[in-house]
Amino acid sequence: MAKDFKKVFAGPKVVPLHRALFNKPRLVRRKRAEEPKWQRVKLALLVRLEARPGKENELANCLRAGLTLVQQEPATASWFAIRLGTSTFALFDAFADEAGRQAHLKGSLAATLKEITSKHLARPPVVERVDVLAAKLAHFAV
Repeated sequence: MAKDFKKVFAGPKVVPLHRALFNKPRLVRRKRAEEPKWQRVKLALLVRLEARPGKENELANCLRAGLTLVQQEPATASWFAIRLGTSTFALFDAFADEAGRQAHLKGSLAATLKEITSKHLARPPVVERVDVLAAKLAHFAV
């Protein structure tokens, strides 16, 4: 019984100082691979398109159909087809790095845009390479 008494009332266990330092909670940062793709977005493309008179709806339909092509590009973090006015459209594409942007420029959507330029566009597309300063995209459940 005396042994049990000593175990219960022995007092706090003393931990050597070097071990106590390692037991403190640490700030854990997410690794880059664990971050959502949109949080790593640094580069983008802004493409302005002007439709020929009477071809506005056909161009809008082509841009809507372009979504299926872009969904096959893993390096494209986000893609938007936008109507700015009756005949003015734009594409906004965001990427984590330059390799992703270059892959997109060589992809199937770029080839499709080159094909429809003469039929649907009043002038060639204006492609601007832009930097993303800040981004926030919500994760939507489908």
